[in-house]
Amino acid sequence: MKPCSLGWFARITPVLAGVFLFAPAWFPLARGADWPQFLGPHRDGTTPEAVAVPWSSDGPKRRWKVDAGSGFSGPIVRAGRAYLFDRLADEERVRCLNLTTGTVLWEHRAPTAYVDNFGFDNGPRGTPATTTNRLVVFGAEARLTCLDLADGKPVWTVEAGRTLGADRGFFGPACSPLILSNRVFLNLGNQEGGGVAAFDLATGQLLWKATDHEAGYAAPVPGPALTAEGPPTALFFTREGLVQTSLAGDVLVTQRWRSRQNASVNAASPLVRSNEVFLTTSYDTGGLLLRLNGRTVTEIWSNDEALSAHYATPVQRDGFLYGFHGRQERGPEFRCVEWSTGKVRWSAENLGAGTVALAGDRLVLLLESGELLVAAADPRSFRQLARSQVLGKGTRAPFAVAEGTVVARDTRNLYCFEVSPK
Repeated sequence: MKPCSLGWFARITPVLAGVFLFAPAWFPLARGADWPQFLGPHRDGTTPEAVAVPWSSDGPKRRWKVDAGSGFSGPIVRAGRAYLFDRLADEERVRCLNLTTGTVLWEHRAPTAYVDNFGFDNGPRGTPATTTNRLVVFGAEARLTCLDLADGKPVWTVEAGRTLGADRGFFGPACSPLILSNRVFLNLGNQEGGGVAAFDLATGQLLWKATDHEAGYAAPVPGPALTAEGPPTALFFTREGLVQTSLAGDVLVTQRWRSRQNASVNAASPLVRSNEVFLTTSYDTGGLLLRLNGRTVTEIWSNDEALSAHYATPVQRDGFLYGFHGRQERGPEFRCVEWSTGKVRWSAENLGAGTVALAGDRLVLLLESGELLVAAADPRSFRQLARSQVLGKGTRAPFAVAEGTVVARDTRNLYCFEVSPK
């Protein structure tokens, strides 16, 4: 296969690449019905929320619509409020909205001069992360900002691009922060010892940095603990591959799994099941399942035929993976794949690219066409249960399923739809 040119590569969507995978007291869990960070309450694209089908002929009921600026940052939902990080003119903007009415409750703005090298989009890429009283965003100029969740007032700011040499990459910094045990974890990408890093949530102080890896576009996730009673670890999918660290910054594991073309990205975040970790990327590379045992890594399977995700992180249920396979511009398939073997159970064609979440036993897909689709999470076959055009075309930001709603954005607006059973 011919390597892509950077001119073509400008059409690729970077992953809009933060907590609560583990319930112990290291960090307070959000309510189960919230979507308080990238990839939801468990940082794996899943929620216990139920999604009702079928819809009316007009699709799910739209509760409200507000304007959205540029960027690929996805909305989040916590405790009856929705939050969106975007760009308006020469400012990056964080807004807090009432989930019932769409009314803006507070707004924070900061200047930005970021210009995408390819004219793709100048807005932020990373999705915010929250605790019960803090909200953290990482902008397109690598500015890391912590805000008070109640009123949006700044708590601290770290200019990580200027002071720590955060990687600009092809499309600017795009990491969605991970908050774990009062620390903020980032793929920074500095090749002089700051590939991955952690900051103090209370003060913004740099706690540690490690590796010389470029960043890529995947967001870090909580990893398996080293002992049954121990704290979780942190997993980073850098441009080079998997990095597992302790919360204190000890590098426990590195495993190379890099896209085989220079003009490429590792974009989908790692998926964790017990002590196993699944990685997936495109560009003639594909999927890799690893078993972690302390500092020992065992490969279970790898190939480029099962699940090669361009940018959307797949989901997992009952030992089966569900996700998009293949390059965005070539019309990927949506697939079900056995976690333990990589065997493809079924493929659904002609959907195009998109992002996916798992709500209970149902798959929720938001396609780049702007269509919202619900299907059964069933390894026997693809069964579409509902489908409706709800957003404009060119939809690529991740979405939230929370508190009986789907909150999603396209290139112009942020929408809230009612999807809970009546």
